[in-house]
Amino acid sequence: MGSITVRNLDDAVKKGLRMRAAENGHSMEEEVRIILREAVQQDRVPEKGLGTALHELFKPLGGVELELPPREPMREPFPLD
Repeated sequence: MGSITVRNLDDAVKKGLRMRAAENGHSMEEEVRIILREAVQQDRVPEKGLGTALHELFKPLGGVELELPPREPMREPFPLD
């Protein structure tokens, strides 16, 4: 496990952290771990996937029916000689 040192922390921040830790029954160090863990997890978990986001963005414009061209036989591969 890694460790970090935070320098130049404002006294008001340290006091607020100490009070928050006491309210939650944690040490200050454990409270900081919890805060950091939650902050990192929030950044990683998207609310919805890219496909869902795009669908919701373009849904008001309506759908489109595309004509698919008929399949043709595959071309001969390019000779690599």
